[in-house]
Amino acid sequence: GAMSEGRKLRLLGLHGYRQSEHRFRQRTGALRKALRGRAELVAVSAPHPVPGGSNEDDDADDPPRGWWFSGPGTFEAGEVAAAPAGLEESLSVVAAALKEHGPFDGLLGFSQGAALAAMVCALRARGDPRFPVAFAILVAGFASRAPAHGHFYREPIAVPTLHVVGDADAVIAASLSRELAQHFVEPVVLTHPGGHFIPAAAPQKKAYLDFLDRFCPGQG
Repeated sequence: GAMSEGRKLRLLGLHGYRQSEHRFRQRTGALRKALRGRAELVAVSAPHPVPGGSNEDDDADDPPRGWWFSGPGTFEAGEVAAAPAGLEESLSVVAAALKEHGPFDGLLGFSQGAALAAMVCALRARGDPRFPVAFAILVAGFASRAPAHGHFYREPIAVPTLHVVGDADAVIAASLSRELAQHFVEPVVLTHPGGHFIPAAAPQKKAYLDFLDRFCPGQG
């Protein structure tokens, strides 16, 4: 059928703060099922273990990780961090994943991973050759408040994006995700009534597939 025409798109997944590639995989089962036949999701772990964060469900072999810190070993999305740490290493990890496990068509980021994906899009829009991606899906994203990161948002980012916003998100307020969307040229904004997770019910599935159809080779 039409579903199997052309090749599948490949998405590089960027997890949230205190997650890892393995945890992200566990929590995106419904999403991967929704995208089956259309897109494959391959996740990568952030380079920085989050210190002192062991809960009972934490696995010593799979520590919670972060893409950057707003304070020493801590992260708050709303914090105006004077000395954010760790972002360059994370950009290098994404660049390496795109090169070693690619080609990838786009990014799918969640929470801090969505904020990172937005920064990658900004670099891509400026012609940075390390990041050959055509689009991004940003779930519960936000713009970094750190002045050192302000340059990412100086001009409108001309990379196609789908922004997924949870009206009941208590971790990253919906207003922060909408504000991030305004930094992009012609963003598509998908609102859902839920909280801080990647939604994959029928209405969101349709929105993901409609967005991805714009990039599917040999479809439409």
